[in-house]
Amino acid sequence: MFTAVKHDERLEAYARLAVRVGANVSPGQLVQVLCLVEHAPLARAVVREAYRAGASYVEVTYGDAHLRRAAIELGSEEMLGHSPAWMLDRIAAWGEQRTALVSLTGDPEPELFADLDGALVAKSQPREIQVAYLKLISERKLNWTIVASPNEGWARQVFGEPDLERLWQAVATAVRLDEPDPVAAWQAHVTRLAARSAQLNERAFDAIRFRGPGTDLRVGLIDGARWASAQTETAWGTRHIPNMPTEEVFTAPDFRRTEGAVRATFPLSVGGAIVRDLELRFEGGRAVEVRASAGEDIIRRQLETDPQAAMLGEVALVDGESAVRKSGLVFSNTLFDENAACHIAYGHGIASALEGADALPPDELLERGLNVSGIHTDFMIGSTEVEVDGIEAGGAAVPLLRGDVWQLA
Repeated sequence: MFTAVKHDERLEAYARLAVRVGANVSPGQLVQVLCLVEHAPLARAVVREAYRAGASYVEVTYGDAHLRRAAIELGSEEMLGHSPAWMLDRIAAWGEQRTALVSLTGDPEPELFADLDGALVAKSQPREIQVAYLKLISERKLNWTIVASPNEGWARQVFGEPDLERLWQAVATAVRLDEPDPVAAWQAHVTRLAARSAQLNERAFDAIRFRGPGTDLRVGLIDGARWASAQTETAWGTRHIPNMPTEEVFTAPDFRRTEGAVRATFPLSVGGAIVRDLELRFEGGRAVEVRASAGEDIIRRQLETDPQAAMLGEVALVDGESAVRKSGLVFSNTLFDENAACHIAYGHGIASALEGADALPPDELLERGLNVSGIHTDFMIGSTEVEVDGIEAGGAAVPLLRGDVWQLA
């Protein structure tokens, strides 16, 4: 059992999965690790494994959420979300140097900003830095991955107590780290998801419809857009897995063609705060009504980030066979919860869904229906009670999910 593995060996095994399967670091490559100070033990293991994989140089950039809180409480509002020019230049250089990126997630203090003004919390997110990251990803200039770093604060959010070992076990199962051969398990998983996206591409649906409690949403798709899954590829041909875990098949919707109402089925962690009971209503592609029992101001502020922020950029399907769903847990972490249920994202579109999109300017992407924005926020809308249909060009509805069971043969 995985519980018998020593702590250091577990970190090494997880780092190996992140570096060699997730980011797929190449010999001679520069590697950047982004994390919080609380993630240091895993970050150190990732650095060591990256060098073992042949990286020429590995750099870790540590963040500290308490510094952001200090800026919100005590700093100038005009400077909230400031993106220093040197940092933007540095991010641009990563793309020029074909850098590998490993990001660590797992909020050690999920409610740190809960008592602050939601509008200020949202404003404190460095928008220009987010835009710079999204640009590199859209242009396929990074082989990157996101993995979780278990910590006591996150464990308390999930279990009500700081049971770190229990969280490690849950994460290990979700990322297949407890399999006898995790690499082989991931290869089989990638193949299964690729077959599912191929099914959807063959059917070439015009739209996806979600119906359930509080939800009646129709998401129009871009003509010719492709469904994708776990593995993607850089502009120079390096295959990598951006999200670990990943259980979804996804595509880019036509941002102009979303209609109806939708209710989130999981809490949403956004910028250091938890959003609960989120409901949105769309008209003509745009979210025109927002409601939430907690965190509503944060969502409203995000939707006002730029002219396209209130439009959809992704639609993703997840069934009940998901390893994350089978855990029965709400992780209060988007990386995990989005892989437990169908989800949509407002903001920036999935450029890889359109062939050649990485070489097109923003105005041409928008003309084709692919959203271009400075944000990308996923939230979960699926459950056993939500029915999902593929809508054909002629209007016929084809069942895709019923009771979380995949319906296409």
